[in-house]
Amino acid sequence: MKRLLLVSAALAALSLPVSASAADKLLNASYDIAREIFAAQNEAFIKANPGVTIDQSHGGTSRQARAIVEGLEADVVTFNQVTDIDFLVKNGFVSEDWKSEFPNSASPFYSFPSFLVRAGNPKNIKDWDDLARDDVQVIFPNPKTSGNARYTYLAATAYAKEKFAGDEAKVTEFVDKIFDNVPVFDTGGRAATTTFVERETGDVIITFEAETKSIAKQYGEDKFQQVVPSVSLLAEFPVAIVDKVADAKGSQELSKKYLDFLYSPEGQKIAADFGHRVHDEAVAAEYKDQFPEIRLVTVEDAFGGWDKVSAEHFAEGGILDGIYGSR
Repeated sequence: MKRLLLVSAALAALSLPVSASAADKLLNASYDIAREIFAAQNEAFIKANPGVTIDQSHGGTSRQARAIVEGLEADVVTFNQVTDIDFLVKNGFVSEDWKSEFPNSASPFYSFPSFLVRAGNPKNIKDWDDLARDDVQVIFPNPKTSGNARYTYLAATAYAKEKFAGDEAKVTEFVDKIFDNVPVFDTGGRAATTTFVERETGDVIITFEAETKSIAKQYGEDKFQQVVPSVSLLAEFPVAIVDKVADAKGSQELSKKYLDFLYSPEGQKIAADFGHRVHDEAVAAEYKDQFPEIRLVTVEDAFGGWDKVSAEHFAEGGILDGIYGSR
């Protein structure tokens, strides 16, 4: 009788609807202002892979990385700074050789900190020097929680290093003055956009070039003006499979396929449509007229690499802490 009941239960289970397995469903943990681009990327990927489900989680990438360590079951991450993936490596969630698993050091597209001012540029803001003026209010999020803002901090610092020939005291004074001109430090890039656009606070917002294009497109190009500074910092958007999660869920194959899609011509066109600069030569040529030339410096050239930046600038008690203070 017991055996008969077991067989009956097994047959009944076979008749139940089959739900999507973990191998057909992904969670992508991404940065705060990436909602629109990944909504488009996901739609295109699912169209090419029927039956797949892609869920999104957005926030400051440092917070996202901590959330994964604390239990957020993200299969993949599409972040905006290397240090947050390195944090996952140190905690055993991502493989140490993650940069070699995808092209361009696992960065499918790139951008840089740029400016967006109000129509007509009433404060005549042209470069980083103008952000330190007494009559200018600057909007960017908290670099303690936002990868976007960390790039802004580093770009301003790199500019000051050139301007003051490496005089660290003058560099710190310059960056500190820009921080003084920030009326509110939001936790992430999207909140900073809301402060600038909807609350109409500030004269200029500093964010990725891609976001400046998105804001102008969404809220009206007649209301805003993009300003590209003379020099900025290359901002990479690193991606990685969260191996600890993907191995447990059986989603390694789908995770790789999803991140590979970001490098495909279709994925690159979507990125370019959303204002990102891409590596695919044919797509880059097609969108060339939409992207003005700019001189970009790298973290390696300006600061000696991310490890050095993390230790000197972003560690507890580091240079950033000294500038940010009790703000």
